Amino acid sequence: MNKDLIKQLIAGRTNKDGLTETGIKGVRLFRATEAIPCAPAVYESCVVAIVSGAKEALLDGDRYLYDDSQYLCCPMSMPVKAGAPAASPTAPLYGVLISLDQRVMTELAMEMENAGGVLPAVRGELREHGIKLARWDDDFTEALLRLLQLGTSQTDTAVLGKLRLRELYYAILNGEAGIFARQAFGAGNVIAQSIAHVASNLDAPISIDDMASRAGMSRAVFHRKFKQVTTMAPIQFVKSMRLNNAAMKIAGGMAVNEAAMDVGYMSPSQFSREFKRLYGKSPRQWSDAQQLSMGVG
Repeated sequence: MNKDLIKQLIAGRTNKDGLTETGIKGVRLFRATEAIPCAPAVYESCVVAIVSGAKEALLDGDRYLYDDSQYLCCPMSMPVKAGAPAASPTAPLYGVLISLDQRVMTELAMEMENAGGVLPAVRGELREHGIKLARWDDDFTEALLRLLQLGTSQTDTAVLGKLRLRELYYAILNGEAGIFARQAFGAGNVIAQSIAHVASNLDAPISIDDMASRAGMSRAVFHRKFKQVTTMAPIQFVKSMRLNNAAMKIAGGMAVNEAAMDVGYMSPSQFSREFKRLYGKSPRQWSDAQQLSMGVG
């Protein structure tokens, strides 16, 4: 029943396809009434919850298909392909994108670690890949409904928004993806810290030796632990992050050479070669295809 209320709230506030702000920082609604083919994207630290239709994400060949029975939890930046191929006017996609605030999630994870008896302490490192699907439980559903209901009052949103969002974060950390997320946001997770460093420094030179050194590990140990979390070798991950970001920038109208330099490529020919190897089209062909799909040109 609460999911139906959430769907009604989203449908009533989204009058066009795409993202719609809620007035609560980091919480956006989305709608799609036409099919969205899977395309390169970068999932920043977020949870994506669907109340109507289905979405899919592909991470290094692994496919994650989710709808109103499971939400997607991605606590670290990940280069993916994502879309909603089945969306249509008669079967629209409705959902919520919730950005996960690193500081608040870390504080909550540490509080939960120290809460003695509330939950078993999480020990060790991440053992799962960078994305996890989690079952919608009652606590998550109720917290999300309470958060979205704030949108009817500007005063309520301003006064209670951060508290309700924190309540939702707690439901995530306490739910089926809880241990996975708590490991990602817990103190001392050097792989998560490495991924955050890569995501915020794509335009700078990045080497596996530098990443391993920052993590305080040997090259071989860092390589193994990094691949365990992301499914990709560190340099493959960096390349995918750069190319996915570039593809998104080009799709948004940025010039190819500017996009290449923006993500750290100094050689246009190398960028073009690696882009075509990953996406099957040159950057120029990709740009033309994106403009054509939007009715430009």
